[in-house]
Amino acid sequence: MNLPLKVDLNGKVAVVTGAGGILCGSMALALALSGAKVALLDINKAAVEKLAEEIKEAGGDAIPVVCNVLEQQSIKDARQQVLDAYGPCDILINGAGGNNPRATTDSEIFHKDQLGKEKTFFDIGKEDLDFVFGLNFTGTFLPTQEFAKDMILKEHSNIINIASVNTYLPLTKIPAYAAAKEAVGNFTKWLATYFSDSGIRVNAIAPGFLATHQTRPLFYEADGTTPTKRMNKILNGTPMKRLGESHELLGAILFLLSDEAASFVTGAIIPIDGGYTAYSGV
Repeated sequence: MNLPLKVDLNGKVAVVTGAGGILCGSMALALALSGAKVALLDINKAAVEKLAEEIKEAGGDAIPVVCNVLEQQSIKDARQQVLDAYGPCDILINGAGGNNPRATTDSEIFHKDQLGKEKTFFDIGKEDLDFVFGLNFTGTFLPTQEFAKDMILKEHSNIINIASVNTYLPLTKIPAYAAAKEAVGNFTKWLATYFSDSGIRVNAIAPGFLATHQTRPLFYEADGTTPTKRMNKILNGTPMKRLGESHELLGAILFLLSDEAASFVTGAIIPIDGGYTAYSGV
């Protein structure tokens, strides 16, 4: 991996939730290559074990930690593992999250003839809502509540949340995810104020539409090359007329973690979206 910025994180202990995923795995590797000792938290044990080996092979230091960000005891256990292995946390990246079809409508716009034929807003159950909203918002709140206990005892600590273009403009069909990501943005600003006298800076990045293995089924038809109608709408609404790549998130992450470059930056939410949230459509 070629790092877009050289940031010295030697002596720092970093915790990355959702590290088993593509985006947060890339962030974890970047932190390790910058000198941090990185705890890889994810519910998927195999994924973080594999990533830990990859980071060690690249010359970094990382440990896999199985953690469910929706269960307080699991987070407490994870924190203790980090303390035992590395000591108190300096950096927390709240990367766990994602959408689920359970809380998604079939159509962008409701029509009465859809009732009983399609999945509508009225068919999203409380359990489905709780799962998606909880994974994205509660799964940010609870790890912060636990790991910030170590941060308030140190100086120059950082929390980075993962917001979304949904933080600014709610996308159709995904009401729970959109609401949760707006909540993450609001929470980021609240935390930044709350911890402003505690040596903790709190910021977020707001990724746009990225090209990953997970998003390909959403953006391309079964043949793997023909863009879906939704993909065409996305590109038409993105001034740069392309999808982003996962490595294009790393510059903002490393900038926000730099005590030299971003020492006066807190409460910021940085869109990384090719201009999507800046474009009115006209």
